Amino acid sequence: MKSISTIFSLFFLFISIPLTLSAQSETFIFGIQLDQPLEVVKEKLESISESPRVISVETPRFPLAEYKEEHLVCSNVTTANGIIDKVVFTFADEKLSYIEAHGNVVAVLTSKRKDTAKSYMDYKFYPKDMLFINPKKDIAWLINEEAVHVNLFTWENPYLDPGYTPKPVTVTDIPAFLKMGASLEELKPLLEANSSFTATEELDGSDPNAQLQVNCFGVDYLGFPRKVEARFGDGQLNTVWILTAKGEENRIRKALIKSYGDPIFTGDAWEIFNNWQVGLRKDKPEILLLTQKLGLHYKSELSK
Repeated sequence: MKSISTIFSLFFLFISIPLTLSAQSETFIFGIQLDQPLEVVKEKLESISESPRVISVETPRFPLAEYKEEHLVCSNVTTANGIIDKVVFTFADEKLSYIEAHGNVVAVLTSKRKDTAKSYMDYKFYPKDMLFINPKKDIAWLINEEAVHVNLFTWENPYLDPGYTPKPVTVTDIPAFLKMGASLEELKPLLEANSSFTATEELDGSDPNAQLQVNCFGVDYLGFPRKVEARFGDGQLNTVWILTAKGEENRIRKALIKSYGDPIFTGDAWEIFNNWQVGLRKDKPEILLLTQKLGLHYKSELSK
């Protein structure tokens, strides 16, 4: 068997892309950059947009936010290359962490680019600026490295709808349809029904326990749609990754304790629950689900 650090390594879609965040694209919005505070961004938008409105979320659900979540929504945003119909700026803990733009974005954001986009499913990715575009929907996302890990380029911010009201989080348990040990034949329709969309990939053999991974996008957990990576070995589900962010670690810990009680193991990188079947990963934020057989196999390694 390979070491736990090898087997538990995250499959990262853009593994060949350097993830050093560069300066924001000059073709986007004048002077607005990630990490800026709300008041700075709001002031810059006053002269180049219409109908700006700020939404403060009482209880954060946005994965990157630990204690404060805010959204600044505006329309008819003027850029150097044209007008974008609608844009939402999301602030996590008082820093701009995510920008989503709708309408005329392909023309505005790509017409003068000289670099070539990388492709994945319906998305185009420009690594220089951490810019993702879905040409079919004419939506663009400008995000930071942490948001890439959570696959926030597949999320469409509901606060763009002026009538949107979030529903209370009533379920804190791991989604019940993720049945460890169940067959691919049994689970595939459930994975598809509980996801916005899915993509299946053959694994490269680096994980000796699994040959197939179903990537599920938009799976609800703690009131936010997430990417779930479901791995199958010999046709049975034996490993699941739920991708999370550092800002929500305490919320997730409380949910896991509510479901399973206090962790049975705590280390710098992991907290383990439910007889080694559920793990909260802290060095690279994720939740790990394992069959009992795999969990107990790795118990000796994590306990060293």
